[in-house]
Amino acid sequence: MTDASPLTSKKLNFSTKLAYGAGDLGPAITANVMGFFLLFFFTNVAGISAGLAGTILMIGKIWDAINDPIVGVLSDRTRSRWGRRYPWIICGAIPFGVFYFLQWTVPYFSADPAANQWGLFWYYVAIGIVFNMAYTMVNLPYTALTPELTQDYNERTSLNSFRFTFSIGGSIFSLILAQFIFSLIKSSTQQYLVLGAICAVLSVLPLFWCVWGTWQHSAASRAVVNTTESAPLLEQLRIAFSNRPFLFVIGIYLCSWLAVQQTAAIIPYFVVNWMGLSSQAFTQVALTVQITALVMLFIWSALSQRVGKKAVYFMGMTVWIIAEAGLFFVQPGQVGLMYFLAILAGCGVSTAYLIPWSMIPDVIELDELQTGQRREGVFYAFMVLLQKIGLAAGLFLVGVVLEISGFMETVPGQPTPTQPPSALLAIRLAIGPLPTLVLIGGLVLAYFYPITREVHAEILLKLRERKASQG
Repeated sequence: MTDASPLTSKKLNFSTKLAYGAGDLGPAITANVMGFFLLFFFTNVAGISAGLAGTILMIGKIWDAINDPIVGVLSDRTRSRWGRRYPWIICGAIPFGVFYFLQWTVPYFSADPAANQWGLFWYYVAIGIVFNMAYTMVNLPYTALTPELTQDYNERTSLNSFRFTFSIGGSIFSLILAQFIFSLIKSSTQQYLVLGAICAVLSVLPLFWCVWGTWQHSAASRAVVNTTESAPLLEQLRIAFSNRPFLFVIGIYLCSWLAVQQTAAIIPYFVVNWMGLSSQAFTQVALTVQITALVMLFIWSALSQRVGKKAVYFMGMTVWIIAEAGLFFVQPGQVGLMYFLAILAGCGVSTAYLIPWSMIPDVIELDELQTGQRREGVFYAFMVLLQKIGLAAGLFLVGVVLEISGFMETVPGQPTPTQPPSALLAIRLAIGPLPTLVLIGGLVLAYFYPITREVHAEILLKLRERKASQG
């Protein structure tokens, strides 16, 4: 007889949690550097107009969204001695690092500035498409490991706290590394080239640690997981989007991360162009947010076990909304207030990392109860798909709004231009009111999210009873 209780009740050891957490280090480093610097790199180093730069990011994210469900379904159907997820991580790791590095090169195509700009546009589009494919190959199967490692409600929150400790830690380290490189190297082109090379190497190696450190536990866990042959893709789509709690989770996650990415993309412009500070000051602001988020991650994780995931999300989002709204009113010279609001924002960002990803495995259990199948890859894929569609639209709009407002990109080799008042207003709106509205939308969705601790316990009980009767 197959019994789900060992997987449900068994606690993961420290080394397994540590190895699992390491799997998110590379994606966190690359995503953090890209989120904070890539748009700025396109406009202020490569010399691409803000509109074209936003379009590059949008195309990459749209392709990223398209390949997510493909990889998700294929990983669900993969059968190998390494299980369903690990072959994807192993095969995608090296291309992931190589094409990440290539994003930070500035090739020369033509002496004609217009022709050179279009050459750069298509180069970065091509590199972005391949990189995002490799990113999906390593990151999506990795995220789908969570429910294969444990079914315990609180243990999943603990597991994700390890994951996001590495995630936020990697983000913090990448910003410290960037600040060190920027202070050491004066050429902006060389700065990003060196940063990309180092981050590429540091992003690939932990993926192999994750595989080595978690495979044995995941192999034991798979013995009690129903791996019934997957339904056709359209049927999986229908089932996934008929799961009401799943719709709430992807909405909550979309709102949280749209606010994160919008803010990350606009912060360099806010600090440099509105506050009149250096690019090194921008990395210090970003570090303040990330370090606060890392510290608060452990506090929110412990608090979640006492009051539940939904309550913790409400607390964090409330603080974050205050911070985002306040940034609109910060004036040049009010540096202390800016850093105080960055600390408040870090408290909220921490819950955006932790809570939505802790909710998804609960949704997967509900789907198993309703359909008799385990489809982690499908749910994680469509969660990330919709998130990336929203991010693509958000990044594109940031670029378009900057261009419409009269933002002036930097010509390579020339001083940074003085921005017109219309561009400065657009920067303030993008860092304050717009993310605030998005976060309020996330709070509304979280209020109606139906799976509580008690509901989840009932789901697991019914699953155990079903498997016992089938045995």
